[in-house]
Amino acid sequence: MPASEEDPVTATQASTTRTGDKLLGRVAFVTGGTRGIGAAICRSMARQGADVAAGYSGNQERAEMFAQDFAGAYPESHMSVHRGDIANPDDCRRTVAEVIERHGRLDILVNNAGITADRTVLKMTDDDWRRVIDVNLSGAFYLSQAALRHMLERGSGRIVMISSVIGETGGIGQVNYASAKAGLFGLTKTLAREAAMQVQRMGATDGLGITVNAVTPGYTSTEMLESVPDKVLDALRSKIPLGRLGEPEEVARVVHFLAADASAYITGQVWGVNGGLDM
Repeated sequence: MPASEEDPVTATQASTTRTGDKLLGRVAFVTGGTRGIGAAICRSMARQGADVAAGYSGNQERAEMFAQDFAGAYPESHMSVHRGDIANPDDCRRTVAEVIERHGRLDILVNNAGITADRTVLKMTDDDWRRVIDVNLSGAFYLSQAALRHMLERGSGRIVMISSVIGETGGIGQVNYASAKAGLFGLTKTLAREAAMQVQRMGATDGLGITVNAVTPGYTSTEMLESVPDKVLDALRSKIPLGRLGEPEEVARVVHFLAADASAYITGQVWGVNGGLDM
């Protein structure tokens, strides 16, 4: 995906100004959107003209601070934050309804929220397994189901799942996380087929349609890696053909590309952003 001529920001640079209009007039809901990759996706959406709703689960003070900073950096983007437990079906439906009520529409859903509870198979508890599956996989289903109903009423929309390279390769001590992230591939492809079928039945002819795709980040420089010892990080880098960790902005650029109107012929696909870790 080449950088556009109007977008001088490199893949690893953050910008606090509008750099394009690919998403002008669109509303994007990004779960887990107040930090890490989610926050980078929110910024990338705003730089392309979208209004942004960021979901979060716990720290209200931090979320409000994020919203305040975001509004200062992107004054043209209407920002809102929405608290909810992604593992709770009612919370998922409520937050989607809140976004639509606040912004009047929902064009883009990014299922980014996720948790880990790492243990080897023999040491994993029922709660460790259930909670990670509930948040990382079931939550994406509940949110997508609610968003899809609204998108079908309008005949267009974009859903992007943030999976993980671990869903493709597996990971020692991460059987719950790997299973949930791999499950997103089946969810992506089935939703993509069903959405396309429903849009065709409606006779929509504008060409935008509803697409569903997945992005699989590799090891990315976020808060989740801050506590990892340097020796371990060095070992991780040695396994990556490009020899470095990814930047959140590199994932975000692929997400906003998939969310654009011009990507209407891409659906049911899995996009790796992992430095060649899995080929």
